[in-house]
Amino acid sequence: MSPLEIYLMSKQLGSVATYPTIRLALRMILLTLVRKSELIEATWDEIDFENAIWTIPKQRMKGRKPHVVYLSRQAVDIFIALHTCAAGSKFVLPSRYDANRCMSRTTLNRITQIVAERAKTAGVPLEPFTVHDLRRTGSTLLNEAGFNRDWIEKCLAHEEGSSSRSIYNKAEYAEQRRHMLQEWANMVDAWAEEGAYTSTLFPAPKGG
Repeated sequence: MSPLEIYLMSKQLGSVATYPTIRLALRMILLTLVRKSELIEATWDEIDFENAIWTIPKQRMKGRKPHVVYLSRQAVDIFIALHTCAAGSKFVLPSRYDANRCMSRTTLNRITQIVAERAKTAGVPLEPFTVHDLRRTGSTLLNEAGFNRDWIEKCLAHEEGSSSRSIYNKAEYAEQRRHMLQEWANMVDAWAEEGAYTSTLFPAPKGG
């Protein structure tokens, strides 16, 4: 997706008759770059609101290693809204029919399909997209913006890959990843309003 398509998607999504939690979930995937299953199956004990950290346990990760997501202010706000909507369920996105189960994995797919179909009917230049495309979009646009590739790969939890680059790079880049995901959220906010945002590639020096 391009910045223009993020705007078009946001506009179309806002007009689709669906639950607010669905819109919030799709936006959360775009902001955090997590896999769909990682969000769908998330539980509230993984979220540290005070430190703005989401720790996904290894048993839910593709690479069987725990993954830390550094939450932007926008992502924290979404989690706060979702917590209210969850109404006591242990799941971030509970099923509408059973609070003891998470949302169906097909739910978000159906909505992205509806968004794309509505755009096509309206003559809006938005190509069909999947939930996974949101994650891919973040990777592409962050690279194009000039952010460090290693930071991006860590955010995507690609360090478990087989390349020599991933095998030998064990750095976590916590401060840099937090900064980058905040800048990314600011970029997405601007694009969703058909605006622009000039990102800062590096966090400010401590004490500076």
